Amino acid sequence: MKRLFSYRPLNTDLGILFLRLILGGLFVWHGVDALFLNYKLYLSMSKSTIGLGAHFEYHLVVISYFVCGIFIVLGFLTRLSVIPILIAMTVAFLIAHDGQKFYEKELPFVYMLTCIVVFIFGSGRFSVDRLIFKK
Repeated sequence: MKRLFSYRPLNTDLGILFLRLILGGLFVWHGVDALFLNYKLYLSMSKSTIGLGAHFEYHLVVISYFVCGIFIVLGFLTRLSVIPILIAMTVAFLIAHDGQKFYEKELPFVYMLTCIVVFIFGSGRFSVDRLIFKK
């Protein structure tokens, strides 16, 4: 019972795994949705945000959601994999949803912050990174 009320984490590596599975899983789902389920609909609605062309930006973001999401779930090159998603969420929050009220752009903000946390903590013990890079 003492441990439940302690300031020390119960298991940091399990917490990191859980966070990775949630973040990566959500982005894999967004990638599957945008690449396979509603591709034509979302592509027709896409707009250029940073000046690279709407279709190119759409494909860049959606493929990074899918591929980087899988890498984050597996814990493979986690810190590197979270960077494209962090950039996409920062652009979504600051540029794509500019002028909207905070509650309308809250989800990209939460994803952005979660990406920062995953970047700081890395992949943890339960990951492919540990198998590859352990000393």
